[in-house]
Amino acid sequence: QVQLQESGPGLVKPSQTLSLTCTVSGGSITTNYYYWSWIRQPPGKGLEWIGYIPYSGSTYYSPSLKSRTSISRDTSKNQFTLQLSSVTPEDTAVYYCARGGSLTPRGTYYGEDYWGKGTLVTVSS
Repeated sequence: QVQLQESGPGLVKPSQTLSLTCTVSGGSITTNYYYWSWIRQPPGKGLEWIGYIPYSGSTYYSPSLKSRTSISRDTSKNQFTLQLSSVTPEDTAVYYCARGGSLTPRGTYYGEDYWGKGTLVTVSS
């Protein structure tokens, strides 16, 4: 059973960098053909995909957040990390990490099948 757990500060000041870590258990983040995502949900709004880091280690970001986003991984700890710079109160949200994937190297992404419980990050001075 794959489990994901988000961790990081619950309060970040405007203009600072939000940093969250997702710790994965029950499966390796380098296993073919899984993708490890960050997704957020602002209060009263829908889910917003931020980006993912696939098994290969390359990264893909939402165009609207790309200039402020960095996703990396530590394979020795089986963790992947989100950094979102220059945050504003509009970045206040519950942040989730999740696993998705495809059946083949160039196959269609089938969506997320395992999620962390989410962590609320508030951007406020």
